[in-house]
Amino acid sequence: MTTPHSPADTADGFVLDVPTPKVTERVIAGLPGLPMLGLTVLCLLGGAALIVVGGNERASGATGAATALLVAGPLLILLGLLLARGLTAVSPGRARVVQLLGRYRGTIRADGLTWVNPFTSRRGISTRIRNHETETTKVNDADGNPIEMAAVVVWQVEDTAKAIFEVDDFTEFVAIQTETAVRHIANSYPYDAHGEGEMSLRDSADEITRKLSAEIAARVSSAGVRVIESRITRLAYAPEVAQVMLQRQQAGAVVAARRLIVEGAVGMVELALERLAERDVVELDEERKAAMVSNLLVVLCGDRGTQPVVNTGSLYQ
Repeated sequence: MTTPHSPADTADGFVLDVPTPKVTERVIAGLPGLPMLGLTVLCLLGGAALIVVGGNERASGATGAATALLVAGPLLILLGLLLARGLTAVSPGRARVVQLLGRYRGTIRADGLTWVNPFTSRRGISTRIRNHETETTKVNDADGNPIEMAAVVVWQVEDTAKAIFEVDDFTEFVAIQTETAVRHIANSYPYDAHGEGEMSLRDSADEITRKLSAEIAARVSSAGVRVIESRITRLAYAPEVAQVMLQRQQAGAVVAARRLIVEGAVGMVELALERLAERDVVELDEERKAAMVSNLLVVLCGDRGTQPVVNTGSLYQ
């Protein structure tokens, strides 16, 4: 017999084939706990009183009535103990998963004292918001460069039945699936973008975070867990390549700065030539224009101060 599966979308269109859950949560209310507690106390006290009265009756010679009382007293105490076993206290932020003879009967989510079938077993589970931070993981990015990456995920149990019955340990399941999603995201994108508009781990933090949250949510949905938020807490090149990658980043920054300087210098030279021509300050032939452009570019693009040379002769000497 095969288990039916249902697809779950993750980042980059990757589809995770997860089994269809066999059981989902249903909430049960039970009976009010305080009245049942009062009834339990009455049964216990009444049973004890019957035993005392029965003993007195036997001592006075009333054997028949004493026997009846001595039998009814213990039975009433047993009834009180049975009723007491059905009392279930639920704290805020917790729930109780109720089973009867191995079958799931429902979940008690209302906090306070509730009474349910005393023959059921009740397993407590936390529904509070939790944090899980992955360890720093060394993984290769899309370019094959080793990087170190860690993330934190904020999650909460949404379906208690799935959390208990669909996986062995939902806490461990969340931890492993979170690490798997972090590795998959790291392998899917480069650390640095190579072109305009390309997504990267370092430059597209918001988009990468949304994709990471979506993938983690898809992976842990079968455990009845809801992902509230996830964030990348560490992202860096591995130590063995960090220095080389830093030099590459510095070189890229220098090239980008030089490109900006050259573009600005060319614009200033064009503006200077246009203003000289408009105001008829001096008439330059093509050779002198080329010399002037060369000198201006050297002055504007140089990273050191220039030494001016004063020409005391004619324009061509």
